[in-house]
Formats: sequence, C-alpha cells, structure tokens
Amino acid sequence: MKDYRLKRLFNAASGRCFDVAVDHGFFNEFGFLSGIEDLASAVRTLVDAAPDAIQLTLGQAPLLQSLPGRQKPSLVLRTDVANVYGKDLPRTLFSRMIASPVEQALRMDASCVVVNLFRIPGQPEVGDQCVQNILSIKPDCDRFGMPLMIEPLVFQSNEKAGGYMVDGDPEKIIPLVRQAVELGADIIKADPTDDASEYHRVVQIAGRIPVLVRGGGRAPDEEILARTEVLIQQGAAGIVYGRNVIQHENPSGMTKALMAVVHEGATATDAAAILTSGR
Repeated sequence: MKDYRLKRLFNAASGRCFDVAVDHGFFNEFGFLSGIEDLASAVRTLVDAAPDAIQLTLGQAPLLQSLPGRQKPSLVLRTDVANVYGKDLPRTLFSRMIASPVEQALRMDASCVVVNLFRIPGQPEVGDQCVQNILSIKPDCDRFGMPLMIEPLVFQSNEKAGGYMVDGDPEKIIPLVRQAVELGADIIKADPTDDASEYHRVVQIAGRIPVLVRGGGRAPDEEILARTEVLIQQGAAGIVYGRNVIQHENPSGMTKALMAVVHEGATATDAAAILTSGR
C-alpha cells in the first residue's frame, strides 16, 4: 500500500519529487510567515504551478484538499511541532507529535507524513524526543501503508544563525541520515552539503531510500538553481524547498524553474530563463 501512495508523490517520467513546504506557521516564528500571511492564496498559486506535492500541517491541509479536481499536488502532512528555530531559545525545548498522526493523515487523504530528527548543539533531549516520535509513528505507518518521510536536520548554533540555517558538514549529515534509514524511513529529507558535489555520499549512505534535499534559508536565485542542478546530478531523488519558493517575488515562476531542473534535467541557466520568461 505504501507504494501506491509513493506513486502519487514521485513523477512517473523522472522518478523524482518536488515538494513545496509551507508548514512554517507551525513553529511560532514571526520571520517564517513572510510570503504565507495569506496561506490560502499561496496554496492556490502553488497548485497552479503544479509541483508534485505540498507540505502542510493538519490545520491548513484543507486549503489544498478542499480544492476541486484530480490533478492537484499530493499532500505531505507535517506531524510534529517544535520550538527550536529561534536565535534565543526558550528555557524548555520540545518536539511534540500530533495525536494519532497516521489516522489523521488518512482522514486528510495524505500521500505521506513527515517527522523531524534533530541534531542540535548541546540539546540531546530534543533529539531523544524526535527518536521517540519516530518510534511511535513507524508501526502505524507500516500498518496502514502510509509512507514515512524522516527529516534529519543538523543545526548550526542557534545563537549564530537561528535553527533554520543548514550545517552542511557531511560528517554530521551522513550519520544522521543513516540513523533515519535505520529507524525505518521510506523517504529522507536531508540538508545539502556545503559542497554540493559531495552529495552522492549522502545518497549512498541512504541506500535504497530516496533522498529529497531540504532548501534551508533564503538564498539568491542563481545559487538555488545552480545548487539544485548539481544535487540532482549527484543522485538526489528530488527537493523539498519552502522559503526559496514561497518568499520569492514570483513563486509560480520559481516552482516551474525548479520543476524543469528536477524533472527535465534542465541546467541552472535554462531554469533561470524559465523564471525570467514566466513560462
């Protein structure tokens, strides 16, 4: 049954996936809301641009699932909420799972659920909560045929960059990705390495599990497109980008440009032309 839902996520021709993450409002950070203040409008814009999937929370998933038609993107349902993303961390940190996450995902006709696996400097307790969340959700994912996306995230120091900035050290990313595989991931959503040409090492350590690359913080268009081109060449099975799409002045155009890289093998130069032309 998992395979049936996975076929709704991955493009039939390319075998890859572009999931646009717009679940940022879950995390109680003002800066995350830029571009999604009117989330209903943002979702409609993305649906028109036709990525493979849109990542939403339980409270906002109806904005996608209530739209008519059969061709809309698949739903990836965020199942855990955390308070670890700010520069100034609160006294008590947490990563909490919604109740009955797989049952709620089935009710929303989700194609996949996603849960975090944090590595935060000096905060092993939050990592422990993530492992417990995964151990809790995994049996129901298997029982009901719901694909499990695990998101291993290696943080830089929060004081330095806030918890949303990527630590691209492969020696930190690789073991966390492998742990996600060992815990039973059906899909991995992982940080990019600082040197994108090393990403084949992340793909290799994941073995048979497809790896989608996380976008991280905002970056210039040229950097995002060039990085994506290299990551796809390195064997990534797709991307999960959020703020580099939804905070872009032309979210639809950026979605189409990235889709060309992911599914058509377009170069960064070709994709930039698509973005400029608004194809």
